[in-house]
Amino acid sequence: MERLYLYAGLLALLLGLGAAAAARLRTRRILSRLDAMLQSAQDGTFRERSFDESRLSALEGRMARYLAENAVTARAAAAEKDRIQALISDISHQTKTPVANLLLYAQLLSEQPLPEGCRQYADALASQAEKLQFLVDALVKTSRLEAGIIAVRPVRQPVRTLLEQAAAPVRPKAGEKGMAIFLPETGAEARFDRKWTAEALGNLLDNAVKYAPPHTGITVTVQSYELFCRIDVADLGPGIAPEEQNRIFQRFYRAPAAAETEGVGIGLYLAREIAAAQSGYLRVRSKPGQGSVFSLFLPRA
Repeated sequence: MERLYLYAGLLALLLGLGAAAAARLRTRRILSRLDAMLQSAQDGTFRERSFDESRLSALEGRMARYLAENAVTARAAAAEKDRIQALISDISHQTKTPVANLLLYAQLLSEQPLPEGCRQYADALASQAEKLQFLVDALVKTSRLEAGIIAVRPVRQPVRTLLEQAAAPVRPKAGEKGMAIFLPETGAEARFDRKWTAEALGNLLDNAVKYAPPHTGITVTVQSYELFCRIDVADLGPGIAPEEQNRIFQRFYRAPAAAETEGVGIGLYLAREIAAAQSGYLRVRSKPGQGSVFSLFLPRA
């Protein structure tokens, strides 16, 4: 009788071990299938299949349905992105010619002998046409960045070349105000897309010239760290109140103190988007009445 109990115990143990091994093998197969599903979802190759719920776990079935819905959503997002790209291209194309004509006719009008008092209207027309052109260009650029249509291509390169490229279009405006832009001699390198980053840095320089008083200087400094290269643009302008410093990077936002200064509130937003698109970021340090320092951080590796 004792032997019978012993054999029965051994049999139960073996059955238990067999069941545990079978359950472990089944779990491993389910996990392997789930891993394959996730891998195919990451690769963008996941496709709906029919699953036998009697053989697979309910979790695997739910995962399959979730990934199938995700695949449909991804395809819809790709189609929407294509539609946005087409819309932006249409807007850019349709507005380019009218704005160019406005600028041309404003210039022609300003060259004509005008009655007394009409010169200011011709100048205002030219100024507003230029502002419209800038606004349309900025909106198209930001929309393309947000939609992922424009891809930045950062490569490791010297920062000094970037500084020169960004400052060149701003110097004439600075000269009109009797201002100087001081660029450092630096051998620093960083990883960035030169065309787009020059536009971002140019926006910072343009803002500094716009808000700083005449006959002051805009100082650019460069500091290299282990992970980032920091480019500072310092001005002697009116400064920014602490409660405004986060809001100035929002699209179309303009601080009350800047309401009388020319601008549409999109330059800093565009600069931040360009920095973020290449794993960089933008910061500001400022106190009212003590000027501002905008810092552009670019990755080094």
